[in-house]
Amino acid sequence: MDRQQEFVLRTIEERDVRFVRLWFTDVIGSLKSVALAPAEVEGAFEEGLGFDGSSIEGLARVYESDMLVQPDPSTFQILPWRGEREQTSRMFCDVLTPDGEPSAADPRNVLKRVLSQAADMGFTCYTHPEIEFYLLKSDQVDAAGQPVPVDHAGYFDHVPGGVAQDFRRTAVAMLESVGISVEFSHHEAGPGQNEIDLRYADALQTADNIMTFRTVIKEVALMQDTYATFMPKPFTDFPGSGMHTHFSLFEGDSNAFFEAGAEYQLSATARQFIAGILTHAPEFTAITNQFVNSYKRLWGGGEAPSYISWGHNNRSALVRVPLYKPNKGQSARVEYRGIDSAANPYLAYAVLLGAGLKGIREGYDLPPDTEDDVWSLTGAERRAMGLKPLPSSLYDAIGVMEESEFMAEILGEQVFNNFLRNKRHEWGEYRQHVTLFELQRNLSIL
Repeated sequence: MDRQQEFVLRTIEERDVRFVRLWFTDVIGSLKSVALAPAEVEGAFEEGLGFDGSSIEGLARVYESDMLVQPDPSTFQILPWRGEREQTSRMFCDVLTPDGEPSAADPRNVLKRVLSQAADMGFTCYTHPEIEFYLLKSDQVDAAGQPVPVDHAGYFDHVPGGVAQDFRRTAVAMLESVGISVEFSHHEAGPGQNEIDLRYADALQTADNIMTFRTVIKEVALMQDTYATFMPKPFTDFPGSGMHTHFSLFEGDSNAFFEAGAEYQLSATARQFIAGILTHAPEFTAITNQFVNSYKRLWGGGEAPSYISWGHNNRSALVRVPLYKPNKGQSARVEYRGIDSAANPYLAYAVLLGAGLKGIREGYDLPPDTEDDVWSLTGAERRAMGLKPLPSSLYDAIGVMEESEFMAEILGEQVFNNFLRNKRHEWGEYRQHVTLFELQRNLSIL
């Protein structure tokens, strides 16, 4: 037994932890949980815990349903919202096959495979997500069929005694109590919209942190009689919720994206990484923007990037190179602005990193950067500049992804097929649904 496992077992005993929740996700990133008695944790470390994988979206077919979850002791945390009595903890798990091999259908394992490829190239990947969400009065809509936000404040607004302000303070304190470091938090542009930015961490830890983050935000909202949603675009007239993520690759202690004196201080490695992301963006958009509603955000304005471009400190670009700070070479990074807050972070980071690494391996050339405000250009101007659009709907994104051998390679055949099956089903249901828009527009005149 290793030291981390020993630490977990000792902490469970010393803190009188009564329940140990084992967490993992299905193919679309829904959190799954099973509560384990403390006495069973040591056995779960050694042999895993069996469950019916066929009942979890995308994990196993009926005839191969037996699966195991094995807890990762490095992710052990006490869950503060469960209170001091009968304390509850959690650990993220790896999903295994009955013979103890990593499951090809486990989203966490998909990301671990890509990070292993990065390590073979000499890189460690760090990520920094900016997570947006809406805080609503409830999960119900009003008489007009619209969600009701908790306030009508705007970007960076300070509202004395405001609900959102109290919410963010409580949420940040709870996040830090479970080991998630927060860089800053603020009110976003939409009514009731908030943003909390997590500090840099390695990509696997970040993905775990995002899953915990969503749970914490939901729990704090319920404690305060409100409702938090990570739906990409809950309001027609207000901005959607993104999860802009900053990426950097390190070789040992050196930032591989930094080159003093180069244009924007960007190394050839960084330029090839960006080129990889831009080249393959249409293929992985179904992963980073996985719901029908995601495309209302991408194509609904409000600073969402819908064209394939990159720029230096250009917030209208799909990939942004943040402003270089003198003597801060270690902070050199690139920001992908297309991903939304409802993405499965394991799969989203796997495809983004995989695309960037392919750009490095194969020496992709980076096209010229875009200084213009991409949103304000006409269609003809975008075409003249060679700016191609991202898929405009989930249907289009599915079509591009299913033709991509590269996405099948990164995700593995099982995740690739299961994800596409889930998304085709969602599109099929949406295509048949008569919306409020159609009724309001057509019922009285046709």
